[in-house]
Amino acid sequence: MANTGMKRILMIDDDEDDFFLVNALLQDISPDQYLLEWASSYQKGIIAIESMQHDLYLVDYRLGGFTGIDVLKHFRQLGINAPVILFTGKGDYRIDKEAMEAGASDYLVKSEINAALLERAIRYTLDKYAHLSAIAKSEKRYFSIFEKSNDLILLVDAAQRIIAANPAALRLLGYDDATLYSFHLQDLFATEEEGARFAAQPLSAFNTQHKEYLFRNRQQQLLEVTMSVSLLDEKKELYLCLIQDVTAQKQKAREKQQHEKFAITGRIARVVAHEVRNPLTNILLATSQLKMEPVAETEDAVLYLDIMERNCTRINQLVTELLQSTKMVELTMQEQNLHTMIHKAIQMAADRMQLHNMRLEYKLANHSPIIWADEEKLLIALLNIIINGIEAMEPGKGVLEIETTIDNNKVLLRITDNGSGISAENLGKLFEPFFTSKTKGTGLGLTATQNIILNHKGTINVKSAPGEGTSFFVTFPLLC
Repeated sequence: MANTGMKRILMIDDDEDDFFLVNALLQDISPDQYLLEWASSYQKGIIAIESMQHDLYLVDYRLGGFTGIDVLKHFRQLGINAPVILFTGKGDYRIDKEAMEAGASDYLVKSEINAALLERAIRYTLDKYAHLSAIAKSEKRYFSIFEKSNDLILLVDAAQRIIAANPAALRLLGYDDATLYSFHLQDLFATEEEGARFAAQPLSAFNTQHKEYLFRNRQQQLLEVTMSVSLLDEKKELYLCLIQDVTAQKQKAREKQQHEKFAITGRIARVVAHEVRNPLTNILLATSQLKMEPVAETEDAVLYLDIMERNCTRINQLVTELLQSTKMVELTMQEQNLHTMIHKAIQMAADRMQLHNMRLEYKLANHSPIIWADEEKLLIALLNIIINGIEAMEPGKGVLEIETTIDNNKVLLRITDNGSGISAENLGKLFEPFFTSKTKGTGLGLTATQNIILNHKGTINVKSAPGEGTSFFVTFPLLC
């Protein structure tokens, strides 16, 4: 359709005299601004319409066996929202109303048309059409962004009630429209406390800042997100929430940090082992030599030499365990059924579980996950996690949950206890060599566990809080 220079107008009217009259009026008031073309029947008008060469249409209501309403219906069938001015007879108010409902931009009473009225109607209709076209184009562009965006987009009112959500939000949060639209923003947060803190502030206070939050979807999965809030409509007090799911990014960053930290720990362990073992070997040799000397025959000398020897041997054992727990282990990999390995690890810990009089709950996936693993090494890792959970729980009240879920090409294993939990300070040190909160133990069990899982191209993460128990999350690549 033309949109620059002279505006092309199609007049559909079976009266040639009316065409000449309208053309003369236009030339009188706006010469060289409009080019008026004529279609003398409904059929010719339809053919001209389908060429899409005109900026505006003047249509007479009476067109032989057809009416101007039929022309408007044809536009609708074509999916075209065109600027149409309908010519009607005097006093045909029912027709005027019908025309506007059918999509006419305006109507003029034929017997009352003059140059100024005609020019004004045409100019206003063209301006209105251009304005509506710009709005429609803008709405289409924003609707496309809303519909196709991979980020979550929520529209909320001043009370933080969700009133619209794009497909990405519905998909990731796992709710249908009706359920989600009954929620307030605070209902999406992982904890009631965080949701309440968010709800206590007016949305205007956020000022488009990107902040990190923890959401929980319908499947109870935790989602790490960043969210910005901006005012969309001041009069209606509507706010737009743009939410990015950064769970995968955060997880990758943690995995990278985990691997780097473990590599550094291994290098430090090798340096410490080298520096400690050399003088330790000399002390042990000297102790052995002294035992063979006459001075060693006295009772005190034998006692002290035995103490020296035992402690040197103990130090040597700790150094060996440190090296074993932090070096890249050699694995004999085979296809293994993870569920079978879980049951074996549980059987190995059966005596401890019975002694603690604890309950075991399984929530295993219907599909048995097959992974690539060294059975002996991975059993050690699983057993270490299970034993930690058992020892953290109060005898007679303990519940150990073991759950597996399949997610694309990975299997997620969750081992949860309802024990005493771990403080945030200690949580960050959990996999560090020699760190332990137990009265007995070397603090190398979880270091070795992390080593084994990382060597299986897996990941291990822990979530815990004092008094709320502890959950170990372990993932492995899935074979089938």
